[in-house]
Amino acid sequence: MNPPYQITSEILKLIAEISEKIGHINAKFLDKPSPKLRKENRIKTIHSSLSIEGNTLTEEQITALIEKKRVIGPEKDVIEVLNAIAVYDQLKLFDPTSSKSFLKAHEILMKGLISTNGKYRKTGVGIVAGNRIAHLAPPADNVPFLMNDLFNYLKKSNELTLIKSCVFHYEMEFIHPFIDGNGRMGRFWQTLILMKENSVFEFIPFENSIHKTQKDYYHALSNSDKSGSSTPFIEYMLHVINDSLSNLLDLKSRVMTMEDRLTYFSETIDSEFNRKDYMRVFKEISSATASRDLKHGVDQGIFEKWGDKSNTTYRIIKKP
Repeated sequence: MNPPYQITSEILKLIAEISEKIGHINAKFLDKPSPKLRKENRIKTIHSSLSIEGNTLTEEQITALIEKKRVIGPEKDVIEVLNAIAVYDQLKLFDPTSSKSFLKAHEILMKGLISTNGKYRKTGVGIVAGNRIAHLAPPADNVPFLMNDLFNYLKKSNELTLIKSCVFHYEMEFIHPFIDGNGRMGRFWQTLILMKENSVFEFIPFENSIHKTQKDYYHALSNSDKSGSSTPFIEYMLHVINDSLSNLLDLKSRVMTMEDRLTYFSETIDSEFNRKDYMRVFKEISSATASRDLKHGVDQGIFEKWGDKSNTTYRIIKKP
C-alpha cells in the first residue's frame, strides 16, 4: 500500500516548473558542472545539512577538512563533517532502493557518534519541542516492517521520482528509524533517489535552501504529521528543489567556459572522437574554438591524439 498523500494543483505546478528547469539545465550542459562548482556545492550541502543538526563548523573549516588540513573545533562536529565527507564521496555506490545500502550509509554517517550506527533503533523515541513532545515515533518493533514497506514503495510505485523522493524523506522522518542521524539521512537519501534519475541532482545543494528555511522545514513535517499525509511536506520540498534549480540557472547564465565544455564532454563521451564530434555536442562554437579546446585538453593530459589536421582523432585518458 502506498503512503498517504494527495496530488494538489500546487504540486502539479511545481513539477511542471522543475521539469522545465531541468530541460534548460540539460540544454545548457549544466547537468555536469565544473569541478570547482561541484566542490563548492558539496561543501554547501555538508555545511547546511549538519548546521540544521547544530554543527558549528563553517564552510571554510569544512573546506579545510576536505583538503585534509587540521581544523580546531569541537571533536563531535569534526567527526560529523569527516563522516559526511566520506558518505558523500561514496554517493554513487549506494542503491536508493536497498535497505542494506541505507543502513550502510548510516553506519558511515554516524561512525564514532553513536554505538548503534548502521542499526535500526531498539527503543522508543519522541521528538521534544520546548516542553512538549512534538512527535512520538512508531514503536521500535515496527521499524523494520515500516522501512521495508517504504523501500517497496520506492521499488514498485509508478509515481514520479520527484514525488517518491519527497514521500520517502517525510515517511522516513516519521518512522524515525535511528536513535540519531535521521534528519541528515533523510536529506542524503532524497538526493540519492533524485540523482539516480537525473545526474544534476548530485550537484544541487538543496540542503542549503532547507537550512535557510529551517522553520518552514519543521513546519511542513509537523503539518504532515497532523494531516496524516505527506502532502504538505511534498509541496515544501518541491519548492526547495525548484528554488535550488533556479539558483543553478542564475549562477550559470553566463556563456560556457572552456573548462565547462571539457568537463562536460569528458564525462559524456567514452569512445574515440574527432573535432566534428566535439562540435556536434557544442553546436554554438566555431571550429577555431573547438580546436583551441581540444589542444588545451591534450596539453592538460585530458585527451591523447593521433593523426594530423582533418584526420586527427582523440581519446579521453582522464577526467578534468
